[in-house]
Amino acid sequence: MMRRILGTALVVFGGGLLLGMPLLNGVAQAGDKHVAEAVEHARGAASHGKEGHADACVQHAEEALKHATAAGGKNPHLLEGVKHLTEAVKHGKAGHAEACTEHAEGGATHLAEVK
Repeated sequence: MMRRILGTALVVFGGGLLLGMPLLNGVAQAGDKHVAEAVEHARGAASHGKEGHADACVQHAEEALKHATAAGGKNPHLLEGVKHLTEAVKHGKAGHAEACTEHAEGGATHLAEVK
């Protein structure tokens, strides 16, 4: 009887692992996609900022910030990237394209390091 219970428990546990791991992997991949999108938009923000377009820098920095936030997690590079993007938006809205550019570049650099 005990052998049957242990066998059933093993089958249930093994089935749970087989079904659960792809789900967890999908969550990780979704986070990776958001990080990649955040990096691209942060680089776009920096590019526009270098051209002196503070408004376009803000638009891309805001989009990068949305993706970085959606990626979630406690990775120090992700958190630092969010800080930089927040500052980029703040400075860009004040019309400071140069500061927006610097923070967008900092955000892109940190986000690119998220593993």
